[in-house]
Amino acid sequence: MAHIDLGVDETRFPGITGPMKFRSETAKPLNELAEVLLRAPHSMPAGERELIAAYVSGLNDCDFCCNSHSAFAAAQLDEGLPLVQRVRADLDTAPIPDKLKALLRIAGAVQRSGREVTAEMVDAARAQGASDVEIHDTVLIAAAFCMFNRYVDGLATFAPEGPEGYYVESARRIVEHGYTESL
Repeated sequence: MAHIDLGVDETRFPGITGPMKFRSETAKPLNELAEVLLRAPHSMPAGERELIAAYVSGLNDCDFCCNSHSAFAAAQLDEGLPLVQRVRADLDTAPIPDKLKALLRIAGAVQRSGREVTAEMVDAARAQGASDVEIHDTVLIAAAFCMFNRYVDGLATFAPEGPEGYYVESARRIVEHGYTESL
């Protein structure tokens, strides 16, 4: 049970969905930010941007966000959940493009501290073909998910078990309708 009464059945509104129901006026800009960062037209596919969110959430040990965004990434990547799990388990050996690895390394640095992002990391991402917009958005996705993860875990919201079930259905809805559907 969450630290505060969210006024909802947490099994029906787990993770971030409960606090967003509790404070719809803060949910609106948060959902709009997620929509822009993860789904808006971009040079990086939505599945890769969701993978950044899942990766950072995993580093933050936020079960709800990690499972959610792993499912969202898997639904949009041809290789599905096995690829997401390989990236989360060992970025260095995961079968993803070097550009995405470089961006995920930047995201991992942001997760620890924004000051851990180095010029060398940025240069490495550029050398693999990352644009300044892709580097910017990677940093912003990582920073935003540190906030989202702390929002969910700071209120001790309920998280369904495992990467299946709730998360697969939620992924179908997000991929089809986006983050701002309920606004």
